Amino acid sequence: MEKLNLPPYPFKIKSNEKHHLIFDEVRKKYIVLTPEEWVRQHYLQFLLNDKKYPISLIAVEKQLTINNLKKRTDILVFSPNGTPNIIVECKAPEVKITQATFDQIARYNLKLQANYLIVTNGLQHYFCMLDTKNESYVFLKDIPSYLKH
Repeated sequence: MEKLNLPPYPFKIKSNEKHHLIFDEVRKKYIVLTPEEWVRQHYLQFLLNDKKYPISLIAVEKQLTINNLKKRTDILVFSPNGTPNIIVECKAPEVKITQATFDQIARYNLKLQANYLIVTNGLQHYFCMLDTKNESYVFLKDIPSYLKH
């Protein structure tokens, strides 16, 4: 798999007859290792190890319904009180981050009302914070660590 613009982590990877699989700590199972999953697993480890978010506050591929369509967030981090805090949209490294990607995560956030949005393809990362007063997003250099809440 491609080297990403994230720290390396000691992943558990195995193979079956058809695929390479990577262990997802949050879902507690092996998942087919696609380029997008490679990015998602790196970003999960970044949130857990580098930003110190507790695993108990993280959901992976959480389903939500928007306009009667079932969608899934790649990573959803909750606040300790159970409200959505961060939505992460992961793309494969070869996928360019475009306005459509931001539109997708913004649609999710109309429903979830998270404080932070992250869009990443593992090489480029975009962080923004919801400014409810001005009904806009403010781009940030990084997201806060869990302990800084």
